[in-house]
Amino acid sequence: MGYYLADGIYPKWPTFVKTIPSPQGNKKKNFARAQESARKDVERAFGVLQQRFAIVRGPSRLFKVNDLTNIMKTCVILHNMIIEDERDDSQGLNMEYDQLDDDIPELSRNPTNEFMNFIQRHHEIRDSSAHHHLQADLIEHHWQFHSQQ
Repeated sequence: MGYYLADGIYPKWPTFVKTIPSPQGNKKKNFARAQESARKDVERAFGVLQQRFAIVRGPSRLFKVNDLTNIMKTCVILHNMIIEDERDDSQGLNMEYDQLDDDIPELSRNPTNEFMNFIQRHHEIRDSSAHHHLQADLIEHHWQFHSQQ
């Protein structure tokens, strides 16, 4: 299961790795610093992509992971191409690249396997006990990784 770096306003779900408000001990302090730094970098990057591409602003729950990966890679590549083109031609056209349709596929009214898998994943991401285990595992992994360097 993937996860998002988040701040304190998000629920305690395993999909959100929240900031440690008052970290105690070197492991937690080190992790909190790294997590905050990475979260800010990601927020800036997504902000840029959301301004440019409507598909990044919309909900993503109905997309498959492979499709999301391809969408994000495509948006990053297109963004870099646009930036490169704008550098080459400072007199270029001012085009709107985010005029994409926000069509969301309809769900079937019949309980298909895909729908049942969606419901199961939905319940898994709301498991607050898994949130604490994931955060503890990430803190330990980060500490082990950086103490070896």
